[in-house]
Amino acid sequence: MAAIRFLQILLINLTICFLLSVAGRDFYSILGLSRTASTHAIKKAYRKLAKELHPDKNQNDPSASEKFQDLGMAYEVLSDPEKREIYDRCGEECLKKDEMMNSADPFANFFGDFSFQFGGESQHRHETPRGSNIVMDLSVTLEELYSGNFIEITRNKPVVKAAKGTRKCNCRQELVTRNLGNGRFQMMQQTVCSECPNVKLINEERTLEVEVEPGMVDGQEIKFSSEGEPHLDGEPGDLILKIRAQPHPTFERVGDDLYTNITISLQDALIGFTLDIKHLDGHTVTVQREKVTRPGARIRKKGEGMPNYENNNLHGTLYITFDIAFPEKEFTETEKQEIKKLLEQSSVNRVYNGLRGN
Repeated sequence: MAAIRFLQILLINLTICFLLSVAGRDFYSILGLSRTASTHAIKKAYRKLAKELHPDKNQNDPSASEKFQDLGMAYEVLSDPEKREIYDRCGEECLKKDEMMNSADPFANFFGDFSFQFGGESQHRHETPRGSNIVMDLSVTLEELYSGNFIEITRNKPVVKAAKGTRKCNCRQELVTRNLGNGRFQMMQQTVCSECPNVKLINEERTLEVEVEPGMVDGQEIKFSSEGEPHLDGEPGDLILKIRAQPHPTFERVGDDLYTNITISLQDALIGFTLDIKHLDGHTVTVQREKVTRPGARIRKKGEGMPNYENNNLHGTLYITFDIAFPEKEFTETEKQEIKKLLEQSSVNRVYNGLRGN
């Protein structure tokens, strides 16, 4: 009985291992989401976990790199509607089979771009005509470029729909030969068209979800395939959105670095101070000085700049320049003497060319 029990447990374990190998990884569990999660939730979860699981932050974990790769694969599959549908139907194994089926034709790779001649006519691969691309500016805040955001835009898109009747389509120029008699021939270009079902353009309202990713830069493009101008005989063009950053009242961005100015009182400039700056995502950056701060002095806060677009775990530097607000009151003679006594500073009057340096 013990031997039979052992064989049953062994068989169960082997079955589980087989099922796991066939099903592959559970991408939803990797992202910590249910199977009904929206694309928005998938992207949000990935962004959060990518920061937590990055190997640079988990150097003591020997499996950190593998976990990060699994996370990347889970996001790649579940953020793509077609791949997600295949995965939901039969798991990761089906995805691998689908990729093999969609691989390049081996005969096409072997023969390359040779064109074969049949009946004296050259068989060329005709490119599918496409509609024009639409390029638009997308105005975003510096806060959105720091933390990321999803923006919904609504657009009226002309869509090709079937209509009654037929029309001329796929028109092209072909060289034809006309027999003029008496052994004379004339070669000329002639427009040749096919007869296609008739179509019409109907405006449809489309809602597009645009992801502004952390670290994106001004002028960076986001492309929506086939959301541009339609083409009656081919495919629509693309919609291209260009990131345009709005000016910010507190920070100026240069690459991945941020710059800001702080005005402090003369008193704080002389005896020191502590103050807090509210950053773009709401967290607080504390600035503390215990020594004299001169006008135009600059300090650096490493890691408090913008996130790098390629690696959000890396941030630029925040540069803070100090301006001094001098008192506007007029001092009495007694107060002036007290200031001189307190500072013990002799007059330093020096005339020099400031443009060329000291």
